[in-house]
Amino acid sequence: MEIFANIIGVDLGGTNIRAGKVVGPEIVHMEKTPTPSQGTETEVLESLFTVIDGCFDEHTTSMGIGVPSVVDVEKGIVYDVANIPSWKVVPLKSILEERYRVKVFVNNDANCFALGEKYFGKARPYNSIVGLTIGTGMGSGLIFNGKIYEGVNCGAGEFGNIPYLNSNFEHYCSGQFFSEEKSISAVEAYQLATEGDKAAIQMFTEFGFHMGQAVKSILYAYDPDIVVLGGSLTKSYEFFKTSMFNAIQDFAYRNVLQNLKIECSELEHSAIYGAAALYLNKKANV
Repeated sequence: MEIFANIIGVDLGGTNIRAGKVVGPEIVHMEKTPTPSQGTETEVLESLFTVIDGCFDEHTTSMGIGVPSVVDVEKGIVYDVANIPSWKVVPLKSILEERYRVKVFVNNDANCFALGEKYFGKARPYNSIVGLTIGTGMGSGLIFNGKIYEGVNCGAGEFGNIPYLNSNFEHYCSGQFFSEEKSISAVEAYQLATEGDKAAIQMFTEFGFHMGQAVKSILYAYDPDIVVLGGSLTKSYEFFKTSMFNAIQDFAYRNVLQNLKIECSELEHSAIYGAAALYLNKKANV
């Protein structure tokens, strides 16, 4: 595994754009700027160039970028980027390769999260991995036999969109559960739970039950070595862990439960590491 390359990882979010120079197992330099989310396509690109320029040098080997959208991975085209209305169809790979003259890899941000855990985080010893991000929404990335699996249209593993109860898993397994079902933000619920509020603790018990149903679907579909949880809601893991595991005890295959590993990511700046890992994943699977 070529882990000592000088790679730039970029996290393009609706609020901030972050870039980091990854050398070996460490981010040695970072840049950050607010995303002009309501700006034109060109204005967003200029902000993107600004953070990349701050990390780029003559030793840069490659660049990876994670984007919250559907991606044509081969051509590096991003479609309908979340929270950036002007980015409908952007040939991001060709734009960046023309400007910086290095190889550029573009992928969905949830796929990048899974790769970051594979190369730099909790999933390093494993080859079959599901990375599940739970925050404002629910995203997921799949790795099989050590290689990212996007599906034909970069839409594989979107468990959040699977119908569940009167909506889908994302509705019940993200911050939407608290805002839509409980009329409170997940942040407020977490704060109350840490203060011992029984109603807030019960909310997380219910949330854990729904998470358990989602995990069972993942196990039936993919039977991975490990499920790694990321995103802002993992801060509240202590409040929903028990009910989540209780909810999966009726899973049909006992040996799967005995071998099941669910871990919370401890990787700081996982989006940047994950974007950089796009290059490492490509090199490992040529």
